[in-house]
Amino acid sequence: MIITGLRGVGKTVLLGEFRDIAQDQEWIVVELEASKNDDQQFRRTLVSQLKSALLRLSPRARWTEAMKRAASVLTSFNMSVDPAGSVQLGWDIEAAAGFADHADLGLDLTDVLVSLGEAAQSKEVGIVLLIDEIQFLQVRQLEALIQAVHKLVQRKLPVTMIGAGLPQIAELVGDAKSYAERLFKFPRIGNLEGDDAGRALAEPAKAEGVEFRPDALQMAVRITGGYPYFIQELGYAVWPIASNNTITLEDVQDARDVYESKLDGSFFRVRLDRTTPLQSAYLRAMAGLGPEPQKAADVAQAMGRNSTQLGPTRAELIGMGLLYTPDHGYAAFTVPHFDKFMLRAMPELIVPELRARRGQSQST
Repeated sequence: MIITGLRGVGKTVLLGEFRDIAQDQEWIVVELEASKNDDQQFRRTLVSQLKSALLRLSPRARWTEAMKRAASVLTSFNMSVDPAGSVQLGWDIEAAAGFADHADLGLDLTDVLVSLGEAAQSKEVGIVLLIDEIQFLQVRQLEALIQAVHKLVQRKLPVTMIGAGLPQIAELVGDAKSYAERLFKFPRIGNLEGDDAGRALAEPAKAEGVEFRPDALQMAVRITGGYPYFIQELGYAVWPIASNNTITLEDVQDARDVYESKLDGSFFRVRLDRTTPLQSAYLRAMAGLGPEPQKAADVAQAMGRNSTQLGPTRAELIGMGLLYTPDHGYAAFTVPHFDKFMLRAMPELIVPELRARRGQSQST
């Protein structure tokens, strides 16, 4: 399963729930947060995590033959990072010749996870890989994971994977391996609808002896759009403003400035601060066109440029996780209400000159 959704909708929280479920069933949990690492660093991270999983399956003194073989394959995988072994495994086990030594990440990772699955099967225990921010994996790394999981399913081994990422990951996975669409489920989570959004505020308040007025709840849902993280922040902002055990419409309205200021200063600002002037201008132009997905040509026109000039900028913003492509030729914000923030942060659209950029590209 790969869960998709915008920022702040609860993907990481859901991974935490899956971790608790797996641990209640006495499964071994391997948790990773993907980042833009090269293949060597990706291998190092996996070696460290999979070694820990193998040792949690059973103390070394009680290893089955399948577990000893998994340790041998993992040793081979570790040596493929560099001959010296970048991660000290802490055991004197010879590498398995012909396994995880193909110099191909997909083949090597398949060997490792299959041997780990056989070890888990010998102990009648399951293993789950939980991978957050999965959209940051490089294409080769994503392909390797899909290839390995496919083999695990074919062998009916007790290893599974749950990932979480931004909406574009479903397309990336499909592009990486054609059979991935049959291999994974892609549940998409988003804002809470109607009564659910109101309950997210009203029920915790009621547990503390405080009641939301119906019109206050309606206003809160409208302001937050029903997005879980925004509901949390508005609830936090309104709580100290209310003067008695009833939260009124006026309380919610008075809390709005505090709520927006908190989001602007942290949740939104940290993302904008990572951008160049041209990238921020692109985001501002999109915001000016509305919250819906926007055509690249329309954004370029708003900036007085053409799509070809701004193609690299758009690609950079997608790579940074600030935009995604819901449909061909369109881009949308990965953060809910980011358009409103950009209009507050940059009341006017200011487009930096591209001459220096073009001149540098030509000289290069």
